[in-house]
Amino acid sequence: MIKTVDLVKVFRTEEVETTALNKVNLTVEKGEFVAIMGPSGCGKSTLLNIIGLLDNPSDGKYFFNGEEVSKYRERQRTNLRKGNIGFVFQSFNLIDELTVYENVELPLLYLKVSASERRRKVTEVLERMKISHRKKHFPQQLSGGQQQRVAISRAVVTKPMLILADEPTGNLDSANGEEVMNLLTELNNEGTTIVMVTHSPSDADKAHRIIQLFDGHIVTENIRQIL
Repeated sequence: MIKTVDLVKVFRTEEVETTALNKVNLTVEKGEFVAIMGPSGCGKSTLLNIIGLLDNPSDGKYFFNGEEVSKYRERQRTNLRKGNIGFVFQSFNLIDELTVYENVELPLLYLKVSASERRRKVTEVLERMKISHRKKHFPQQLSGGQQQRVAISRAVVTKPMLILADEPTGNLDSANGEEVMNLLTELNNEGTTIVMVTHSPSDADKAHRIIQLFDGHIVTENIRQIL
């Protein structure tokens, strides 16, 4: 599903040139759960942004679902993301002015799904994530764990083939963090491919494979036996 070949990302200002990714070669198969770890500033989030078609590499190639996309323009990337990739962020990234229901409905509006189908899909996912009783509330009226459940609901309502999670438990206590990881594991068991950036060894232990990044390079890969 995901393949990068000698992927490079360089950020330039007038005075400084910073290489965030340096010839990264990565393959993620359909149905895998991959954790990416490493110290702050090693390129984890940059790699996730490129995988998620939020940014283009400076050099190298990126294949998404067999399609070479590294030179795509922003509109092409946006069209490919829709319905194919769901995002879960540490800071939830919910829209404060929208209710829980409206936040989850948003990706379906972008895809021009009919009103009746939107209602069915949103209701179904909110019930599954055990947050339907809060559907008329606004994000600021929810706990951190509830907000992350809404964010996951929004990420999966289109049934994407890939979920990208950037420190999904970073702002949660241990109990809520474990609940979020159980939800991601359940989605993966049903066939959704997940790539997760994390600092947490216990979260990474949920993955099939752990990739360690350092200074923009992949330094180790650890394939785990999931019991």
